[in-house]
Parts: sequence; C-alpha cells; structure tokens
Amino acid sequence: QLMLMPVLAALMQGGDWRRAFLLLAVGCLLLAPLAFTLLRNARPARPEVAPAAPAGGGVIALARSRAFHAIFWSYSICGFTTSGVIETHLMPYAALCGFPPLPSATAYGILSGVNLIGMIAAGWLSDRVHRPRLLAGIYLARALSFVLLIFVADSLPLLIVFAVVFGLFDYSTVPVTVSYVASRFGVRVVGVSMGILSAGHALGGALGASAGGAVFDLSGAYMVVWLISLALALLAAGLVAGLRDERR
Repeated sequence: QLMLMPVLAALMQGGDWRRAFLLLAVGCLLLAPLAFTLLRNARPARPEVAPAAPAGGGVIALARSRAFHAIFWSYSICGFTTSGVIETHLMPYAALCGFPPLPSATAYGILSGVNLIGMIAAGWLSDRVHRPRLLAGIYLARALSFVLLIFVADSLPLLIVFAVVFGLFDYSTVPVTVSYVASRFGVRVVGVSMGILSAGHALGGALGASAGGAVFDLSGAYMVVWLISLALALLAAGLVAGLRDERR
C-alpha cells in the first residue's frame, strides 16, 4: 500500500480511473500463479504441543463471557474507527482541506506502510506485557490521533504526522486481540472467536463508513465524525482496560 497508493493516485489524477483498476486486476492475476507455485508443496507443520482445550463450550460459552463481550464491542469500535471512518473518509477529508489527490494518497500510503511497524511492535509487546492494558493504550492513542486530524486544516506536514501516528495504532489491535483470545478462551476456539470478532469489526466498519457519509451530508463537515470516533475509541479503551490477563 505504501508504494501502490501514490501510483494509483497518479494514474487517476490524469482523469482515467480505469487504468488504475486495470493495474490492480493485472496484479491479482499475477499473484495467483505465483502463490500456487510457491505454496504447491507446502505441508502443515505438526504441533509439538497439543492445543489448549476451550474454556467452555464454543460459541455459547463465548456468548456468556463478559470478557468476550468487552473484546467484541471494542473490536467493533475498532472497525468503526479504522476501515469505517479513516479508510473511507480520510481521502475525501483531505480533498475538503484542499490537498490534491497525489499528496492525499501519499499520506494514506504512509499510514498503510506504518501499519506494518505497528502490527509487528504490538505482536512483540503482546508476548511481554499485560495485553488488555496494551489494547487500552492502543485505543487511547488512536483517540488522541483524532485530535490531530481535527487540526490538520491545510497543513501537509500535520497530515503526514497524523498518518504516521494513526498508522502505528491502526491494525496493531489484531495481534494483541488474537493472542489474548487464544490464552483466555483456548486455542481450539480461536477460529470461531476471531470469526465472530471479525464480523463485528466488519459491521463496525460498515456503520462507520455509512454514518460518516450521512453526518457529512447533514453538516457539510467532518468535525462531528472525528469527535464521535474519538469518543468511541475512548469507550473501547475503557471496555478492555479492566480485563485480567491469563497466560497459558
């Protein structure tokens, strides 16, 4: 994304958006045989230790768990504030602030590239620190990044600073959440747990995208959208901060 977003923006800036989509199509077509060739002889490794038994009885046990509800609703808010609000409305907001497509796409590409650092760092930390507090810290930092966004105006350096800060705390929730779910509820229910959580994340994203557009249509500005996102990120931090951390 760090490399691709500015290239796509440059192609679209010429007025021919079809060329950008053709580039994506060719990329996907090239990746298919490459993946098949590289993974054709792959064999799953046998685990040396048997996976932990689930704490309870699958979906019903998860539905009865207050801890899982806290993770679910915070992760849904995560979807609202990332794929919903920022990934949908950052570029239109940048255009509203007066930035041309190429600098806006460059900022978005930087945000996406910094995601890599944020996810690896969060994964490393989740092996070493109290994970609910780490999650709360990530949501708190995300909330503060919306304050930066409110004051972007026509300052490209501030837009880049926002992209770096938000990128660090964008998808960094994922490795921490997976690690916590695995040890709190059992490895054998990680699949169904993350399936439910990902569905909540997607619903939150859909709500963030549509609500952001509706609020902008009513007000003609994004201020209310950023304030709502800030408040929800603070709520997500509060939901997970008090959870206990159990490592097996």
